[in-house]
Amino acid sequence: MTRADLRLIARLIPERSRVLDLGCGDGELLRLLEQRGCHGTGVEIEPEPFLAAVRHGVNVIDLDINSQLGQFEDGSYDVVVLSRTLQNLRQPAEVLREMARIAGRGVVSMPNFVHWRNRLRLLTGRMPVTKDLPYSWYDSPNLHFTSLKDLSPLFARLGLEVERCIPLNESGRPLRTGEWGANLLASSAVYLLQGMR
Repeated sequence: MTRADLRLIARLIPERSRVLDLGCGDGELLRLLEQRGCHGTGVEIEPEPFLAAVRHGVNVIDLDINSQLGQFEDGSYDVVVLSRTLQNLRQPAEVLREMARIAGRGVVSMPNFVHWRNRLRLLTGRMPVTKDLPYSWYDSPNLHFTSLKDLSPLFARLGLEVERCIPLNESGRPLRTGEWGANLLASSAVYLLQGMR
């Protein structure tokens, strides 16, 4: 079954777009986008998801997002997607700059480390382990933990306009409260960014 947040991301991307999916995993989003007439390329460095994407017929390449995005031409895509990957990158701001160079629009999704359940877990003296942050502290690929309030200033500093911020509940569906209380109530969020070039 397709993740709810990926279905939402797919609806944000215009039909027939050229899409670059950074950290594409097994290519689930790109397969969804094919149904909308999109032409996509995935980037994945982890061997198991890379091979799964290949088995599913996804156009995927093995590159390090942290250091090899310079291989893509300026404006070579309409949309770049970075889904649940920003927190794993060594230099997130640099990757966002590269995304801006590669496409005119971007979609970024990110877990919210300060979700109320995580805050409660921290109050007990323990690091949170949740659906959106499923790893123990010692085996987590996450290098950066952030709140939703911290992301918007970073986007602004890089000259990226947040066209939409869609806070999501723990099931990956939009919060019924909208942006009200999102920093406390949202488990994650999807950002639609404009002015990427």
